[in-house]
Amino acid sequence: MRDVAQRAGTTIPTASKVLNGRSDVSDETRTAVLEAVSELGYVRPAGRSIADARGDDAFVDLVISGIEGTWANRALSGVEQAAVDAGVDLVVSVARLPDEGWLTRLLARPSRGVVLALVNASAPQLNALQAAGVPVVLLDPVSQPPASVSSVGAANWAGAHAAAEHLLGLGHRSLAVIAGRREHLYSQARVDGFRSAVGMHGDRPVPRVAFADWKRDRARQAALELFRTAEPPTGIFACSDHMALGVYEAAEECGLSIPEDVSIVGFDDLPEGEWVRPRLTTVEQPIADMGSAALRMLLRLRSGSAAGTLREELSTRLLLRESTGPATG
Repeated sequence: MRDVAQRAGTTIPTASKVLNGRSDVSDETRTAVLEAVSELGYVRPAGRSIADARGDDAFVDLVISGIEGTWANRALSGVEQAAVDAGVDLVVSVARLPDEGWLTRLLARPSRGVVLALVNASAPQLNALQAAGVPVVLLDPVSQPPASVSSVGAANWAGAHAAAEHLLGLGHRSLAVIAGRREHLYSQARVDGFRSAVGMHGDRPVPRVAFADWKRDRARQAALELFRTAEPPTGIFACSDHMALGVYEAAEECGLSIPEDVSIVGFDDLPEGEWVRPRLTTVEQPIADMGSAALRMLLRLRSGSAAGTLREELSTRLLLRESTGPATG
């Protein structure tokens, strides 16, 4: 702690305040201490987590990027069910950008560990949790997890590969992908998996890719641009069901029938995919199971029954419905 304080240009008590989540520290000082922790690799001595030091009744935390939408609800239900099964209490926080106060709030509580769901935590933030003796599991990590941090995800590459094989098997040659964000790990994996399947068929053109930031309206706009080209795609893979609904809207605006004029495949298997007509063919992602697996992994790390960094990838599967059909023309 003395080395951390010296590197951050502050006092030992102030550095300790930061790692205990105290609010009476300036943002500048807090940032300097977290960076020093990251650079020096400081870790609180074994058995001296915040919860252990206080002797308080402790709980586990779920920090999620947002609670709106079906994905968040399913992830929350999976984490909560696993917590109930294990007999531990759960505290839920929302990490809304650009607010990074979730870390300070978490450090101020006697947390036994945290599941970070779709939260792109920085290296200093992850190192601060490690330094405080708080185990971390990333649920559906946004970027490549550090070697020292455990994670639970889905077989994104394999799911997208299956989606492409399905469209190729129906005879579609002109294909396109509506992706999320270019820098998101799971978006990259889905694009790569789809492209890989198409690449195995040497006679098929490379699929066009548009990025829509996981937003329905931007997916609609991207699909409109694709449909208005000289050679519009006859098969579209949307990297989320939410964006697939935007493709539905674009097809309707352009007077295209699904699946007669264009086949559409989504990803997630959200209830909305069964509400639309025709029902959406999609890749099922076991979101609730992923949440449960993340909480169980956290408890194993906390108890010491698991050593080192853990990785778990749950399988996906293609669900065939009515939004895909044979290519015509």
